[in-house]
Amino acid sequence: MKGGKSELYDDLKRQILTMELDPDEDLDEAALSEKYGVSRTPVREVFRRLEGEGYVDIRANRGARVISMNHSTLRHFFLVAPMIYAAIGRLAVRNFKPKQFSDLQITQERFRDASASNDALSMTLANNRFHEIIGEMSGNDYLQPSLGRLLIDHARIGHTFFRPRNEDMRKRLQTAVEHHDGFIAAIDARDEDAVVDLVFEHWELSRENMEMFIAPQALKADALVETPK
Repeated sequence: MKGGKSELYDDLKRQILTMELDPDEDLDEAALSEKYGVSRTPVREVFRRLEGEGYVDIRANRGARVISMNHSTLRHFFLVAPMIYAAIGRLAVRNFKPKQFSDLQITQERFRDASASNDALSMTLANNRFHEIIGEMSGNDYLQPSLGRLLIDHARIGHTFFRPRNEDMRKRLQTAVEHHDGFIAAIDARDEDAVVDLVFEHWELSRENMEMFIAPQALKADALVETPK
């Protein structure tokens, strides 16, 4: 048995980001209470916290479910993500604190190590945290919640990126590592324009990878036809 409210919170976030829990999947309050050894009250508190952060939706008399991901949310995501990431990046250059910069460097090393060892779960979480820290650096109470919501779907849509299946995808992953290094160097140099340029390069890389996930290559026409013996 797992234990504790904190572990429940961390596990649900991880499972949502990595698509272990599907969009719109119901969360069983009773089962989670038993599994983590806590009463239903802490479970509900975790649900409310995750709702505030954009991970779950709580419906009256129907309980909590994983936040949806449909045509409408994907359309909104692709429309506004570059603008929000660029604004966040520009403000991060202006407002970052030394401790945040140090955390960004440490998180990048985790991302680099996970990339080298092909640890998809650690890559997903480190990448998400890397961009969260840039959001925290911005110090903007209006943009940070929007960034947080974007990062949830960014992780969910692009999770296959961290499980490269061919050499091209591995090269793309290495490019993502290099982009992160570029963000750190540009923020350290307080170069807003360089950060914004990298935002759009990084976004284009992410967009192409997410499109691969959303629209995978079709199966061969005869792939599901059994050849007669």
